[in-house]
Amino acid sequence: MAKDSYSHILKYTGLFGGVQGLNILVGLVRNKLVAVILGPQGMGLISLFTSTINLVSSSTSLGIATSGVKNISEAFEKGDKEQTAHVISVVRSWALLTALLGMVACAVLSPFFDRFSFSWGDHSLHFLLLSPVVGLMAVTGGELAVLKGTRELRRLAVISVYNALAVMFVSVPIYYLFNQRGIVPSLVLATLAQMLITIGYSYRMWPPRFSHKRKFLGEGLGMVKLGVAFVLAGILGSLADLVIRYFMNVTGSLDMVGLYNAGFMMTMTYAGLVFSSMETDYYPRLSAVNKDRAAFTQTVNRQAEVSLLLVAPLLVAFMIGMPVLLPMLYSSQFSEVTSMVQIAILGMFFRAFSLPMGYLPLAKGDSLSFLMLEAIYDVLIVVFVVVGFSNWQLMGAGVALAAAIVIEWLYVLLFCMWKYGYRPTAVAYRYLAVQLLVGLLAFAVTRLAGGWAYWVMGIACWLVSLSISVYVLRSKTRLWEKLMSKIKLRRK
Repeated sequence: MAKDSYSHILKYTGLFGGVQGLNILVGLVRNKLVAVILGPQGMGLISLFTSTINLVSSSTSLGIATSGVKNISEAFEKGDKEQTAHVISVVRSWALLTALLGMVACAVLSPFFDRFSFSWGDHSLHFLLLSPVVGLMAVTGGELAVLKGTRELRRLAVISVYNALAVMFVSVPIYYLFNQRGIVPSLVLATLAQMLITIGYSYRMWPPRFSHKRKFLGEGLGMVKLGVAFVLAGILGSLADLVIRYFMNVTGSLDMVGLYNAGFMMTMTYAGLVFSSMETDYYPRLSAVNKDRAAFTQTVNRQAEVSLLLVAPLLVAFMIGMPVLLPMLYSSQFSEVTSMVQIAILGMFFRAFSLPMGYLPLAKGDSLSFLMLEAIYDVLIVVFVVVGFSNWQLMGAGVALAAAIVIEWLYVLLFCMWKYGYRPTAVAYRYLAVQLLVGLLAFAVTRLAGGWAYWVMGIACWLVSLSISVYVLRSKTRLWEKLMSKIKLRRK
């Protein structure tokens, strides 16, 4: 029974992590091309625009893309196609309403965004022209909620890959032809392409039945209330990102914003791709057992164990390979951020443990606690990065990211133990200690070794981390046994 549980976690973490990895690979190619064409300054400009757009989108979306999944899923689970279609219409109506709200908000506030984000030039027109992006994102979010709620996971995987390819094939030619002048039209056209791909699949499965009836909006009020916590958390997260990038732009330069953004992406997105299954597979499983203390404790611990064992070798490989990966994935101009990423990666060992715990408030329906934990982290990350960057530039930002993640792990752990009676196992602590020790050794190699010694000792650290993970996962799952049985059958 235990082995089946571990096998399930490993299987779906690998599945969704693989899809995410493919998307990231496409994104890496796109980022490499964009970095070469636009340079750090152009990347910084894109970062400031997208941070602002995400802030407006989070503020006006009312959490429809998240809370809508729950409503659609409940109707779909009953097997009532008519009721499911009705709930989908409610979700789509609210998504369209929030799209209009977001566009108006972005257009009206464009002068404010210009003053807040830039200390040079007049970019109000740019933000005004970017207002359709907010509306397109809201519509896309509603359609993704439809596909998630109706269990169209295979189509979601295909859509995510097509969307990533669409962004690359739309944006790169525009940047090549128009350089920084193409940033605004590129963002608009790429978002439009993503929306058209998404509704192409969604409308085929569930044709639109929009209605002007006011009751549609009234029925969605409960869904909106559920999404408020997600909205506020999204606002705080986007605001934290915007404040950090604004601070670096004003006290440093736009180049620094681009470098920090590249380092942040390498650390939080690329190195953490195994976490992509959390919302899709782990969160529903945890919600199903949220009233059984023993069951939810076991679910959290097993998810934390598997996540840590999967991500640890990847983190060590990233840390050692960073001097090659950064110039390869971006350009030689981004080598300056290498040390920042290597330090920040140390915090990701703790993130593998803290993320599964962070879903407990959501599974319990405790939106206030979820919002509080997110707010504490956002304040921490802003304060730490501002102080770190002020004193030690990008190296200080890396230390700040790692420290904020470690402190987040500690206070989330203590909170979940106090509020929900969660108890981590000694085994989970042991895995964290062992893999973190290997990570620290790898970090020591990046600081002390050079030449061939760097690569020999670095690869040795990676092999140790990989061997530990493979040995433990093999002992805890049936996937190895199933794989070997299939090989034997083919030989026969």
